[in-house]
Amino acid sequence: MNKTTSFHLAQVNVARVIAPLDDPIMADFVAGLAPINAVADDSPGFVWRLQTENGDATSVRVFEDEMIIVNLSVWETVDDLKNYVYKSRHAHFLRRKKEWFSKIETPHFVMWWVAAGHTPTPAEAKERLEWLAQHGDAPQAFTFRRVFQPPITANTSPS
Repeated sequence: MNKTTSFHLAQVNVARVIAPLDDPIMADFVAGLAPINAVADDSPGFVWRLQTENGDATSVRVFEDEMIIVNLSVWETVDDLKNYVYKSRHAHFLRRKKEWFSKIETPHFVMWWVAAGHTPTPAEAKERLEWLAQHGDAPQAFTFRRVFQPPITANTSPS
């Protein structure tokens, strides 16, 4: 895909931690946040990620369940995101997810196209996860199982 597109790829993934972040069980995860976020920030195609003044988004609450943490970011292309997730140091981190997270029965990952320059909100991300849960992969909300191309014109709502 042409990296000069007028659309970027937004993604959100959520996870339910098995213990509070200050619990010793979570120590490796917490210690790895800054280095893995730095890998993302330096990855080809990275545009933006949700973060607080602490440099991550672990304190951002989107769901009633306070044990659910959110990762929201924007990338130039699907391939850029896929390379970060599966071919960078992040992949090692991802392989350890069962040590830190419990299974979530609803979709925990979704991608969607946004107009270049648009910063998705946590509420928007939650809406996309809910849309995916109700409708499955579609241009409005999709996963790596079925990737959709960017739209021809900007439309930031899942309708």
